[in-house]
Amino acid sequence: MEPGTDVLERFLRYVKIDTQSDPASEAYPSTEKQKNLGTILVQELLDMGIHDATLNEHGIVYATIPHNTDKGNIPVVFFCAHMDTSPDYSGTDVHPMLHPDYQGGPILLPHNSIIIDPTDHPDLKHQKGNTIITSDGRTLLGADNKAGVAEIMAAAAYLMKHPEVKHGKIRLLFTPDEEIGRGVDKLDTNLLAADFGYTVDGETRGHLEAETFSADAASIHFKGVPSHPGFAKGKMQNAVKIASDFVAALPKHMLSPETTDGMEGFVHPTQISGTMEASKVELILRDFNESGLKQQAILIEQIAHDVCKLYPGSSWQLHVKEQYRNMKTILDQHPHVLGLATEAIRRAGMNPEISSVRGGTDGSRMSFMGLPCPNLFAGEHAFHSPYEWVSLEDMQLAVKTIVHLSALVEERG
Repeated sequence: MEPGTDVLERFLRYVKIDTQSDPASEAYPSTEKQKNLGTILVQELLDMGIHDATLNEHGIVYATIPHNTDKGNIPVVFFCAHMDTSPDYSGTDVHPMLHPDYQGGPILLPHNSIIIDPTDHPDLKHQKGNTIITSDGRTLLGADNKAGVAEIMAAAAYLMKHPEVKHGKIRLLFTPDEEIGRGVDKLDTNLLAADFGYTVDGETRGHLEAETFSADAASIHFKGVPSHPGFAKGKMQNAVKIASDFVAALPKHMLSPETTDGMEGFVHPTQISGTMEASKVELILRDFNESGLKQQAILIEQIAHDVCKLYPGSSWQLHVKEQYRNMKTILDQHPHVLGLATEAIRRAGMNPEISSVRGGTDGSRMSFMGLPCPNLFAGEHAFHSPYEWVSLEDMQLAVKTIVHLSALVEERG
């Protein structure tokens, strides 16, 4: 039996479970429904014979594939995927659709006039003859990151059934709330007890992401001068208008998500709220270098200062909070972690490509927690939207890569 023969069945089962996280919640996990998938994963792992599989109160699943080799001093590797889906688009009542023997044209979904066009999704051009999986257009699909969940689970099932594949101890980790930046807030690194690992949360087949954005969250609080609107002449300084002017003054033709790509960073307002008396603008800052983040903070500080000069009596305060940092800083110190993965990708029949990602993963933060952790491809595309798609064949290649990688860690010791 080839690795990955059961990955489709698992994937179709998992995406139907609503696990959307909620950035407005202060709970951990942010939504209890994420535990519904965690409970299913634990039972499936127990059924495989992985006897220590557990779901803890924080919604994190830990499990161990026991070693089956006589070799000593084998590093402990872990594989991680996140169970939640993005709050950016509905993940309720997902109806996955299969498009077998894809021939390269646009894919028309039955709802909301959604057309997945190869012109806008160039990776589709490499999928001729494959089976493409989408939603029906009413929801996202959830391949981010249930493709990774299914791939790790399929690889675990294969390794448990094939003792001829020698490997050391392998730890499995499934996290909640990655999409809202809290995926490893409650991770117990002592309990995980691994040396290094891989998130399986990437895009194009054969890719290994070894560099991410560095990320900060920023919020600017404006205070205006309130007054009864009927008697406001010469008195009112409307904090809603101040916040609006601030957002309008942000760069439009540079440093914005819609005008940047590659290694360019951006400043992105995500929410504006308030009243005449007080308002708040929330932003995310992204750059591949920490120096770039500092420059972005200086920029928005200057814009706030300039805007408030137009409103005598107003004031502002800036708060910046670190979210995660570029994993490259850590991975450069552990080249063997990338070397094992690139060789595993070759053995699975692909040409490896090390790339950067315009985002972050749980691995970004775990790398700085002493667990070097690049990001393996999972095959997911157009995530956080109803245009999301994944191919069955790419998922099967991801399963093979995980199996080869597990064996390589034992082989090279």
